[in-house]
Amino acid sequence: MSQELTAALKAEGGMLAELTVDPDSGVAEAGPAQKAASGPRTARHRGEYELLLEMIIEGARLHYGSARFVRTEDPDLALLLGDQLYALGLARLAALGDTEAVRVLAETIASLAQAHAEGDAGRGERIWAEAAYRIGWDPQAGGGDRDGHGPS
Repeated sequence: MSQELTAALKAEGGMLAELTVDPDSGVAEAGPAQKAASGPRTARHRGEYELLLEMIIEGARLHYGSARFVRTEDPDLALLLGDQLYALGLARLAALGDTEAVRVLAETIASLAQAHAEGDAGRGERIWAEAAYRIGWDPQAGGGDRDGHGPS
């Protein structure tokens, strides 16, 4: 997925494209995007969910200083690019019609900001784990059909 992400970011053009770096060749472990995309709610659009969630996660990484795919030394630019990635990912999610997942991610972004403001960076992993479950697996999250699959 890292190659798909970098290709999508470079396709956006502008500063985002200029500052996107090619992924490391190492094997990455499954993160929140992969976990959410493997759930029954996201079954119809697994690749799209994984890509848009990776965009949003990279946006959060830009905000909090641990970006993997977009590199800048300018903290103000990092914030702006992080916001751009949030918007790109959320727009893709809205296009899928999964308004419940949009709500979950809005809550996730707010919770990450609060954890950062409180100096509790370790809470971020728990926040993302909960978001991945709610987006991919939680039948109570809505947006799915009677079989628990994601929006059509």
